[in-house]
Amino acid sequence: MPRPQPAAGEPSVRFSVLGPVRVWRGDDELPVRPKQQRLVLAALPAHGGRPVPMGEFVELLWEGRPPAGAANAVHRYVGALRRLLEPGLPAGSAGRWLTRQAGGYRLRVDADSLDLLRFRDLVDRARRAQAAGEPTTAVDLFVTALGLWRNRRTPGPEPLGRSHPPFMMLEHEYVSAVCEAAETAVRCGRAAAVLTPLRRAVERHPLDEALVARLLLALADDGEQAEAAALYQDVRHRLAEELGVDPGRELSSAYDRVLCGQPATDPGAGGTGDGTDRDDAPQPGRSAPPLTPSRLPAQLPADLSCFTGRREELRQATAMAGERGGAPRVLAIDGIPGVGKTALAVHAAHRALPDFPDGQLFADLRGFAPHGDPADPHDVLAGFLHAFDVPRQRMPDEPDARATLYRNVLAGRRVLVVLDNAQGVEQVAPLLPGTPECMVVVTSRTRLTGLAAAHGAHLATLEVPSADEATAGFLRRVEGVRPDADAGSVRRIVDRCGRLPLAVAVVAARAASYPEHPLPRIAAELARADRSLDGFDDDHLDNDVRAAFSWSYRALSESAARLFRLLPPHPGDDATLSDLTALAGLSPRVAAAAVGELVRARLLTARRRGRYRSHDLILAYAGELAESYDAVRTAGPSRLPERARASA
Repeated sequence: MPRPQPAAGEPSVRFSVLGPVRVWRGDDELPVRPKQQRLVLAALPAHGGRPVPMGEFVELLWEGRPPAGAANAVHRYVGALRRLLEPGLPAGSAGRWLTRQAGGYRLRVDADSLDLLRFRDLVDRARRAQAAGEPTTAVDLFVTALGLWRNRRTPGPEPLGRSHPPFMMLEHEYVSAVCEAAETAVRCGRAAAVLTPLRRAVERHPLDEALVARLLLALADDGEQAEAAALYQDVRHRLAEELGVDPGRELSSAYDRVLCGQPATDPGAGGTGDGTDRDDAPQPGRSAPPLTPSRLPAQLPADLSCFTGRREELRQATAMAGERGGAPRVLAIDGIPGVGKTALAVHAAHRALPDFPDGQLFADLRGFAPHGDPADPHDVLAGFLHAFDVPRQRMPDEPDARATLYRNVLAGRRVLVVLDNAQGVEQVAPLLPGTPECMVVVTSRTRLTGLAAAHGAHLATLEVPSADEATAGFLRRVEGVRPDADAGSVRRIVDRCGRLPLAVAVVAARAASYPEHPLPRIAAELARADRSLDGFDDDHLDNDVRAAFSWSYRALSESAARLFRLLPPHPGDDATLSDLTALAGLSPRVAAAAVGELVRARLLTARRRGRYRSHDLILAYAGELAESYDAVRTAGPSRLPERARASA
């Protein structure tokens, strides 16, 4: 969004976030107090002109322990900032720089008023120059862009909230740009031009092996082999003492080339200098070398041979897999139980294999599982590191150190990570790589809004497929064993399944296993089993429809579970919050919390204008549960408002 144009004689406003967060009006730097107001100011430019959700302000200001009236406090801080930026603005007036949008606030800035956008513009121009075969111009643009990042110890307000995810993502963006600048400069013989930004970056991230490797090569190319060797030994000791690991392949290969006196610009720099071929040595401008095939992690489950449909979702996933540059790519797929999230994630991952030659990692996070607790990300990291041959005795016990080691191992590599069945953002965040070469696909029954706010994830809610897609999926599963599969009978079957992919799969498997049972008979049996899940039992008891729903139900609080059991008697296709409050006989506050739980567990779906509904099979499951709670079930409907009962 372009910045507002100042009126005649009015000074312009400028913001800086690449270092201490500061703001100027004309030539005067504006004092921003108190601390909470400075944090609000910090969050706005860090998003580069994108809206900042209210929840993110609250998390930044109070770190998960917000007081009552937190949103009102944020409104007051924003109002004070508006009056600071635009003196004379009446209280309660909407300013021109800070606008209300998307349930939060947006700062109207452009490349002339915010150094972050200026930095991104220069980096984009450098990449275009590099693609056009103008590396010298690209280096100049990269150096100018990196010069906008100031030392954090420069005078000015202390940087705040640097551990907050948006600031961490800015730091990843900075490191990626430094690496690109170094590779480009070394290739065209201008290593000296990037030594200053490289040294500053390594000072900020002394154990980032990708950065250190590029500094080694740049120093050697500039004739500073002794400094490069001393730097390597220092980093090697620190890695051993602080993380308990040896230097990785990329850093070790860079050091080998320094010792051999082999210039980084040498086209034959893949050798060791003694005639031995070194095809795995990193080349400038390329990602880190792929692992040898015997060590290449390939953890994806088998693809589903009968997968059909989901064209738009697959198109989006394929487009993300093909992107290069910028922040790490994260696709978070959510949806109701049994809608096919895992099947889509695995199928999309197999399609993207050519884009990730350095391996694929997969973990079932067991966020909603029949047995046991959700997976501990600390243990998942151990499995991922072991896949890259990191010995367990060298894995740090401290969670942050282990996550840092994981990001170091993946730095510069093109690895696809699939995290299935996540419980929430806290479980996923430590498992995210730190560089844009990687991509992560997450599935969860919960909509991971926090992952979008903190890590720029793309959220995709998976709905039940269309009738045509569900019919095609059934036919594909019985292909070759049910020549009697007519479209009419199949359509009636998938309709009785509510088009839910898990239910369709269970019935199709039964139809394929018992070809002597005519499809019209199966459709009739499902019709007779209305309001029951008996028709969707599976021999594999952990994978039938009833079991899948139960995983979400068991995680509910008592009040949410009780409201869920009361849903089937409700008349009509959907209900308002006031309807559900009356149905449960709860206070508005407790009922709202219970409804929120059901929505997060995907047992209830929020529709437009504050209305809620459940899938027919989920309602059937609720009805089965309610049969053992007869007193509760008969008491509930009498509490419905008259208008709800009349609509039945």
